[in-house]
Amino acid sequence: MPHIAATGRWLSIVGIGEDGANGLSPVARGLIADAEIVFGGKRHLELAGALIRGVVQPWPSPFDEAVPQVVEQRGRSVCVLASGDPFFYGVGALLARHVDPAEMLVMPAPSSFSLAAARLGWSLPETALVSLHGRSLDLIRPHLQPGARVLALTPDGAGPKALAGLLTEIGFGASRLTVLEALGGPRERVRSTHAAEFNFSDVLALNMVALEVDAGPGARVLARAAGLPDALFEHDGQITKREIRAVTLSSLAPRRGELLWDIGAGAGSVAIEWLLSDPSLGAIAIEAVPGRAARIRRNAAAFGVPGLEIIEGVAPAALDGLPPPNAIFVGGGGAHPGLLDVAVAALKPGGRLVVNAVTLETETILAARHLADGGELVRIALSRADQVGGKIGWRPAMPVTQWIRSKP
Repeated sequence: MPHIAATGRWLSIVGIGEDGANGLSPVARGLIADAEIVFGGKRHLELAGALIRGVVQPWPSPFDEAVPQVVEQRGRSVCVLASGDPFFYGVGALLARHVDPAEMLVMPAPSSFSLAAARLGWSLPETALVSLHGRSLDLIRPHLQPGARVLALTPDGAGPKALAGLLTEIGFGASRLTVLEALGGPRERVRSTHAAEFNFSDVLALNMVALEVDAGPGARVLARAAGLPDALFEHDGQITKREIRAVTLSSLAPRRGELLWDIGAGAGSVAIEWLLSDPSLGAIAIEAVPGRAARIRRNAAAFGVPGLEIIEGVAPAALDGLPPPNAIFVGGGGAHPGLLDVAVAALKPGGRLVVNAVTLETETILAARHLADGGELVRIALSRADQVGGKIGWRPAMPVTQWIRSKP
């Protein structure tokens, strides 16, 4: 194989496992040995130490300067060491945002997920894969479905115990939990227990947790459909009710990678269910009442979407400087002509504005906007069976008028 510089590929990215240099192909060994500069974490540099002949460059702390340091060396022969597959929650994906693939040669090794699946005999396409490294443990929550299999990369040696505690707290203590440590190397170890009985005290920092989810009575299982029960949310009554929320999410029509503004978010239920519909989505909840904003933050964690951004302030002033959205929801009686004008202007082309009204005053505003600007005007009326004089009758809920408008 020609030297990397001769091909115009100045950057090589080599995945390395716990078996170190012994597990590398001849090509990967050559890329490390021929590099003028070798970047990597302390562990990676030690694993490949016998092969390195160039300058050793450990990653900076904080990691923010890592990519600029690599890019500055363009034109020289540079090798970056990564864990396993560099494009599976690895540095490769980060570097690829700044370096043309035509300038790189990547030699992946098996990822920790692949090694764990191999040890357990699990099918990766049928397993949920989650990285909790440097991220909130709450991200595991949407994956806790009865009978599901989950592989979770934890942040450190304390991660499995913390994860077991969370599972037990929310009703999944009977789940089988397997800790796989230092996979592929001489320190490899695989141990199993149940979340509620977890007592491993000497877990290595490099570990993966495999979950076989068992939901006990009352476990907090998050259904896959829109319109989750109101009782799952912490709220003070200011919440878009379950059935209305399901219709509202349908009207907002989330699509991959889109951003939602939830204006006057209340309990944050619409923004939270928007985020649950696909992990690529983003959402900003705008709420004027500090207590409610704090409640939204707690709800976001409890539903496994801690990335929900929360802005405390009154719209439209609180919208200044926010990234333009693909969809906007305005709930309850918060709509007024000035806010709607700002919302329509902020939307990206093709974006959707959905406004719910429960008062005659707001309904009048929406009727006028529908007449002037078009879109759809829908009235949603629900009734629930309830006690009426010792018998069962229908008790109507307040009707909701919904205006939906797509921006050309």
